[in-house]
Amino acid sequence: MTYPTITLKRGKEDSLRRFHPWVFSGAVAQMPEGIEEGDVVEVRASNGELLGIGHYQIGSIVVRMLEFGRSRAIDHEFFTERLAAAFELRKALNLIRDDNNAYRLVHGEGDFLPGLVVDIYGPTAVVQAHSPGMHFCRDIIAQALTEIPGLPVANVYYKSETTLPYKAHLDPQNDYIIGSYAGSVALENGLSFNIDWLRGQKTGFFVDQRDNRSLLQHYSAGRRVLNMFCYTGGFSVYALRGGAELVHSVDSSGKAVELTRANVEMNFPEARNHEAYAVDAFKYLADIKKGQYDLIVLDPPAFAKHRSALRNALIGYRRLNARAIEQIAPGGILFTFSCSQAVSREQFRLAVFTAAASTGRKVRILHQLTQPADHPINIYHPEGEYLKGLILQVE
Repeated sequence: MTYPTITLKRGKEDSLRRFHPWVFSGAVAQMPEGIEEGDVVEVRASNGELLGIGHYQIGSIVVRMLEFGRSRAIDHEFFTERLAAAFELRKALNLIRDDNNAYRLVHGEGDFLPGLVVDIYGPTAVVQAHSPGMHFCRDIIAQALTEIPGLPVANVYYKSETTLPYKAHLDPQNDYIIGSYAGSVALENGLSFNIDWLRGQKTGFFVDQRDNRSLLQHYSAGRRVLNMFCYTGGFSVYALRGGAELVHSVDSSGKAVELTRANVEMNFPEARNHEAYAVDAFKYLADIKKGQYDLIVLDPPAFAKHRSALRNALIGYRRLNARAIEQIAPGGILFTFSCSQAVSREQFRLAVFTAAASTGRKVRILHQLTQPADHPINIYHPEGEYLKGLILQVE
């Protein structure tokens, strides 16, 4: 198979020899004429050595590598092979069970399919493309998803209106590629959740917090729990199953609060110890009484989607965590997270440390958290580690 060739500047091939899956624009010496976004290209060193092939796009990342050291057709066989390998990993992780049918099947570079995310909710796969190349392969990907042995996917919903680079002018339409709506309730560790992949954030549910929600359940017995930025109430439902005395869920979105109430009702129809509030998180924290809660969850949306917003993001994390640490009851437990890829683990920990120091309270780290195993991190691509979390105990 022959593809157009991108040639790198001398010395710029080292990162690809270390299997980093991105080629940056500053590394390129020569581009072929007539190349279009989403095309498969060969990437060669300055001496002509073939380093691999990948999808081309306009921007600071010009190629996302699909294969190293050789060329091959990026076709149905390629995607079937990669998707089947991803599914085998999820089976090995024991995520496909009678009480669990919600998980991430493809996590971009972590599953050697850069630019692609696939989340499974029962019989429906929700596909997101983050690169033009994956956008153009969406029909092949959808067909392959329905053909993986043991993977019970009957419907494939494509949801990439907000994830593709705007400069590509691709005008993607969110819609079913295969099948149609077949219900939106999925199971996670025996709990039922409404998944709004049509209008919700990301693919409709934050499956990356599954393990952390389970951990919260173990800390919840007899506690007064505040779930900030609750979205669809995942942490709240687990807290109730863990035996919390009361659970309050807060989100600025009225729609999210409605979904939280619906999820609580679906799992605990007799519960009278939960309430949800549609209000700004910072305002809610400012108004609560000191000691009102002894378990607080801070799981905000990404404060920094790009490095240009890093400084303001760190200020936001410090302000948010300082307020929670000030107000939590003695002996309280704080679950605090950052899902901003631009914020490193060290930067987030320093922000929380600074927040704790400003309160003068004694604070200990009980757990250091990350994304679950169905969001694997390619060891050659540390940028894939985006979710950071700490569980703190406050005296």
